[in-house]
Amino acid sequence: MILDSLKGFERYLNLHSRFEKVYAFFLKNKLHEMEPGEYPIAGRDIYCTIWAGEGKGLEIPPLEVHDTYIDIHVLLEGTETIGIRDRSRCNGDNVPYDEAKDIAFLEEAPENFVSLGPDNIAVIFPHDAHAPLIGEGKIKKAVIKIRM
Repeated sequence: MILDSLKGFERYLNLHSRFEKVYAFFLKNKLHEMEPGEYPIAGRDIYCTIWAGEGKGLEIPPLEVHDTYIDIHVLLEGTETIGIRDRSRCNGDNVPYDEAKDIAFLEEAPENFVSLGPDNIAVIFPHDAHAPLIGEGKIKKAVIKIRM
């Protein structure tokens, strides 16, 4: 997992060949003004979902993992805490995996927590089990999905 600011994303362009298209999307669009919905960047290889709603409260949701996509969470409004745990420290055997949604939910609890404020980013790789949307109040965020 990488934690940084939206302005700092340029530092990571060499980590994945598709990060440059994400960076161009950031520069071209005013994320804070975008309405909730899905926005294609490069078909299903790279796309952005804008989400707005209430945080899940202080109860910790299940950890989720993805096999196909890297997530880049960009907090736009509010405060969000994300629980994290290295996927190798989770029992993923016999856990139902939804290929269409690229998601499985694990039973383990997070080992650590990170807090995001506006314009913070979290780059979440498939080896990062994560529990997003912990917090109270309104949250608006962009989640960029990048096919591995």
